[in-house]
Amino acid sequence: MPSMLDVRYGEPSLTLWQKFWRINWLFVIILCITASVGFAMLYSAADGNIDPWASRQMARFGFGLVLMTCIAMVDIRFWLRYAYFIYSAAMVLLIAVEIAGTIGMGAQRWIDLGIVTVQPSELMKIALVIALARYFHGARLEDVHSPLHLIAPLILVLLPAGLVMRQPDLGTALMLVLGSGAIFFAAGVRMWKFGVVLAVAISSLPIGWQFLRDYQKQRVLTFLNPENDPLGSGYHIIQSKIALGSGGVFGKGFMQGTQSHLSFLPEMQTDFIFTMLAEEFGIVGALMLLGLYSIILIYGIFFSLSCRNQFGRLVAIGMTATFFLYVFINIAMVTGLIPVVGVPLPLISYGGTAMLTLMIGFGMLMGVYVHRDMLIGRRSSEIDA
Repeated sequence: MPSMLDVRYGEPSLTLWQKFWRINWLFVIILCITASVGFAMLYSAADGNIDPWASRQMARFGFGLVLMTCIAMVDIRFWLRYAYFIYSAAMVLLIAVEIAGTIGMGAQRWIDLGIVTVQPSELMKIALVIALARYFHGARLEDVHSPLHLIAPLILVLLPAGLVMRQPDLGTALMLVLGSGAIFFAAGVRMWKFGVVLAVAISSLPIGWQFLRDYQKQRVLTFLNPENDPLGSGYHIIQSKIALGSGGVFGKGFMQGTQSHLSFLPEMQTDFIFTMLAEEFGIVGALMLLGLYSIILIYGIFFSLSCRNQFGRLVAIGMTATFFLYVFINIAMVTGLIPVVGVPLPLISYGGTAMLTLMIGFGMLMGVYVHRDMLIGRRSSEIDA
């Protein structure tokens, strides 16, 4: 039988070489294939030029692969031990954005660290998952069922969500709340409590409407009736739908999309890149990309189910839910199912901080799988020892 030390700190420690070979390399290959679709679409968006988008995206993804591999081999107890510190650091960056953030496209979301400019709200997606996983890892099931014990994790969620809303960034705030909801559910929070939260949220909509910025209100009104201002606020979504429909079953061909290459389709390298893909490769190409996304999501669920410790399971669920929300919100946005909120398509859209966030998340996900047999005690003395 294993000793108490074995139970607290898991099976015999793995060497770095053993951890390296425990990485699921088929999952890494799927990520590379998906990212390659993005490189091709960015190449097309630049009219057959690798610059300025595709080359930078490939460099970021290459760096992200190295970072993902390094994170995957870090002992999972390290992330558990420093979860609240990582969350606090992300909160400091969010507060710094309020004080000295860089304004771009009408929003104050970035902060210049000298070497690099980052978007702290993206990093908070990772930090919040780790912090919530740490909290629920140490909670008993009866604690999770008690409303009083849910106050602390709710504060962990609402504080950054409120700061992100002030930037303003409704899409990211929505992802923080919904992604956290997946962790609450996986931790054992009862369904009736979600019903109460949903009822309160719906009843608060008239009040919340008063706090929205004018452009956010306009986006909602445009979502309800985009044809009301076809050359103004409704232009983006109308052109997106035209591009989607014109692609047909098999598309117009690589780099042959008229809506994108004749500059009718806005932001085709970022938010509306899925529309460009559907125009060039049709519904077949769109479904193939969705198939790749589905495989990644299945892997995420599998990694969670294979983990023997609660912290790892919740981290895997949180990271998988965050990835799903990236995909769902972006595609629903460009197809007119929800208002435009500015969420990129993961591994496809051009963007630095979003790519960094995704690769860190995949590194954490892979780390859960690498350390899947580790047993970790729930008491603070066992975690912090």
